Amino acid sequence: MRSSRTSPGPVAAHAFSLGLKTGGTLGLVIIWTLYWLDQINLLLAGYALFVLFPVYLVLVAAGLSVWLGYDKGPAALKPVYRQK
Repeated sequence: MRSSRTSPGPVAAHAFSLGLKTGGTLGLVIIWTLYWLDQINLLLAGYALFVLFPVYLVLVAAGLSVWLGYDKGPAALKPVYRQK
């Protein structure tokens, strides 16, 4: 028996956008707070901001997409062919 999956609607798109903005703001606040409390120095704060923060945002987006039903799984993949 096939499981019927409906595509996420506009509420899921809004929740994804809001979750990504909230997660990004939370990450920036954590980096700024650690720097302000002298737990990390400027070099480590810059590393966290330019190297770790983008990876964190990708993980937040991946978690939100699974939670909100945007993941379709490997069955939805189609082969890509280059036209001659």
